[in-house]
Amino acid sequence: MDRARLAALHGVDVTYSPAPGRQVAVAEDTVVAVLAALGVDASTPDAVRAALAGYEARAARRLLPPCTVLRAGEPLTGLPEGTEVTVETAAGEALSRLPGRPGRYGLRAVAPDGRSARGDLVVAPARLAGPRGRSFGFMAQLYSVLSRRSWGMGDLGDLAELAAWSGRALGAGFVQINPLHAAVPGRPTDPSPYRPSSRRFPDPVYLRIEEIPEYAYLPHDARAVATRLLAKAATLRDTVLLKDSLIDRDAVWELKSQALELLREVPLSPGRRAAYADFLAAQGQALDDHATWSMLAELHGPDWRTWPAGLRDPRSPQVARARSEHQERVDFHCWLGWLTDSQLAAAQRAARDAGMAVGVVHDLAVGVNPAGSDAWSMQDVLAAGMSTGAPPDAFNARGQDWGLPPWRPDALAATGFAPYRDLVARMLRHAGGLRIDHVMGLFRLWWVPEGRPPTEGTYVRYDAGALLGLLALEAYEAGAVVIGEDLGTVEPGVREELADRGILGTSVLWFERDYGGGAAPDTDTAGAADSAGDAGPDGGSEAERRPLPLPPGDWREACLATATTHDLPSTAARLTGEHVGLRHRLGLLTRPLEEEEADDAAEVAEWIALLGRLGMLPEGGADEEAVVKAVHRFLVATPARMAGVWLGDGVGDRRPQNLPGTWNQYPNWRLPVADPEGNPLALEQLAASRRLHALTDEIRRALARPS
Repeated sequence: MDRARLAALHGVDVTYSPAPGRQVAVAEDTVVAVLAALGVDASTPDAVRAALAGYEARAARRLLPPCTVLRAGEPLTGLPEGTEVTVETAAGEALSRLPGRPGRYGLRAVAPDGRSARGDLVVAPARLAGPRGRSFGFMAQLYSVLSRRSWGMGDLGDLAELAAWSGRALGAGFVQINPLHAAVPGRPTDPSPYRPSSRRFPDPVYLRIEEIPEYAYLPHDARAVATRLLAKAATLRDTVLLKDSLIDRDAVWELKSQALELLREVPLSPGRRAAYADFLAAQGQALDDHATWSMLAELHGPDWRTWPAGLRDPRSPQVARARSEHQERVDFHCWLGWLTDSQLAAAQRAARDAGMAVGVVHDLAVGVNPAGSDAWSMQDVLAAGMSTGAPPDAFNARGQDWGLPPWRPDALAATGFAPYRDLVARMLRHAGGLRIDHVMGLFRLWWVPEGRPPTEGTYVRYDAGALLGLLALEAYEAGAVVIGEDLGTVEPGVREELADRGILGTSVLWFERDYGGGAAPDTDTAGAADSAGDAGPDGGSEAERRPLPLPPGDWREACLATATTHDLPSTAARLTGEHVGLRHRLGLLTRPLEEEEADDAAEVAEWIALLGRLGMLPEGGADEEAVVKAVHRFLVATPARMAGVWLGDGVGDRRPQNLPGTWNQYPNWRLPVADPEGNPLALEQLAASRRLHALTDEIRRALARPS
């Protein structure tokens, strides 16, 4: 009992619910291991009693936390009666009452017993305004959108062109892209954008080399080398677009890094030098750490856990000495960060100049690679020996281990949430919107002790009020929208809390069914999509138990509505059933192919029937392109504030960008956008696509109709 109480005080759950009405006890040794990762010894009854006493003593002494987060209009609670509170503005002005304006303040409290404390006060907006009006936009994996000017994968120049073209020619309001986080270097580099080295800094592989200003001033000999590199880049690009090769980011980076070494020798102009100095000053320790890790990775390999012992601590004398001895390489990586930041800014400017109400929506991955830059420099706020994942449920009895170290909630709070605040601010630096992958992780994360299966994990809870408030303030100040990816296991109240704060959810057409009262289910819908057709414990087919599709008027307003995501089949593949055949060929099905195909066809037929009844499919269900149009007419007929069009759906692409449950069996994250026959399409061809223009014409007409 004492251990359960100790666990609760530290936000560690001792039970979890894999299905409605069913509760499972977490193993005692899991609770002990997770508490140990939080710096709490719970291994024996005496240790538990000592930990409880220590917690209660610290709580009794504490008057204020390092950072107090309130919503505008919310009272300050939890202080002893009679405590005198003073609030100070950034300019040092004392306020007699809690401020109603969102912002950052100083807070001082003096208790009647003489205790005093100072801390930060963050006042978050009561609610984010969200996007202005309703709009549609494209959802794309940037690496997959190659133009005839890119070097074998889509880059930031292509992002600017995609935004400018879709905003001006099609009236799109946003472009949502994959995380551009810096990857862990290596051959081969992990192509997944969701296992990055750093979430705080973008990957320079996305640079458009020719748009770096110093390129115009290359001396004669260097220009000759650059010309040869351009020719090699054209060959690399053509192998992807014309010869059906996979995107090879390692080959792209090999060419770009050679070009960047040439550009490094071109002196910066006085104005550019001043801009670079400003960037370095603004980025501070975080950039220095990332650049130092990048330099050390060149010398000792990309996994800091295998480096000489003295280099594993970012604050050690050995690291300081290495930084000094290799300052030129450290500065080189800082310079790369500046160049990439500049092109990110240019892409968002292009989007807004094109009339986009939102512009570029960036994506924040749920965690980082344990070998990478952030895991090295942020060891004090990440839980050593733990990995995030998902518990076992009705669709995946083994659970999931994502291999990403989680934030320590206690360490975050002790720093005043500084690492989290910094991360969010960096992500919104040049963004019109921010998608939060697995937004439920701001409430709780499933921790899996190292060396144990995901079934032996437990949930650890976070200060969601503080994390959401800090996120909302940064978005408010940036004038950005926030989209939470809330697919999967969502505990009751989470979606309501997000909506109350003006954070949009994500609604995928195939998962939106009438589960009662028009609400989406609090179950693992992503897993359901991958396991559609499994018989339940009471027998019967999936089709017999599946609720009916949710009519458009019953959808929630506070969401991004879409037909698919990077982890799901394209709409064309869904309609034709090709995704079932693909999973069968890769051995991913859990039932006979015929049963899977039958249930999948029944599910699609239900949606086509609804589209027909609503008058959205006058062409009939036999025409695949017509059904894709009808699906998007349906999305726009919902009250959703934003409608996302998977870029591949605009041209009939059948190939998923990522197939969960596979590694080398499928080319995840390495495919260019393609036509229905699998022929890769350049950005210029996308812009000229009859099919894509016909789809967006339908969407614009539907948006223009009165509600």
